[in-house]
Amino acid sequence: MHSNTDEARRYRIFLVDDEQDITYSLKKGLENEGFEVEAFTSPVIALRNYKPGTYDLALLDIRMPEMSGFELFRKIKEKDGKIRVCFITAFEIYYDEFRRVFPKLKVKCFVRKPVSISVLARVIKEEIEWREEMIKAEAPIEQTKGRTSLDKQAVVKIK
Repeated sequence: MHSNTDEARRYRIFLVDDEQDITYSLKKGLENEGFEVEAFTSPVIALRNYKPGTYDLALLDIRMPEMSGFELFRKIKEKDGKIRVCFITAFEIYYDEFRRVFPKLKVKCFVRKPVSISVLARVIKEEIEWREEMIKAEAPIEQTKGRTSLDKQAVVKIK
């Protein structure tokens, strides 16, 4: 049974995590929440198969052997300047490293594993809808500092 209505189904997620069991669990769980998910365990293969303008959000693991999630995001951003991203990691949040790689980008969605599917689904939906509202309002992203996360244990929103 889907816990969300068809409203969430319109959201397409591009998921990349090098751990096959995690990728499978996240894909199935998010699909059960009504999302469409295209999942990969290799960032190199994911990049080759990325279709610009297709996805509402990229959900990228940070630590992967072939290419970090930050590097993958940089390459995806070259193909699709409008893609939104949430980084997911079992390790400490690497915001300082992200700022060095992307000094001008205002990405603030970092999710810590393990995370429940219901929390992850809410975070993804919140991130997509928040970005859509900012685009509609034509508000600079910097004006939205301090928005809160749904689960402070699992989600770190940088203020």
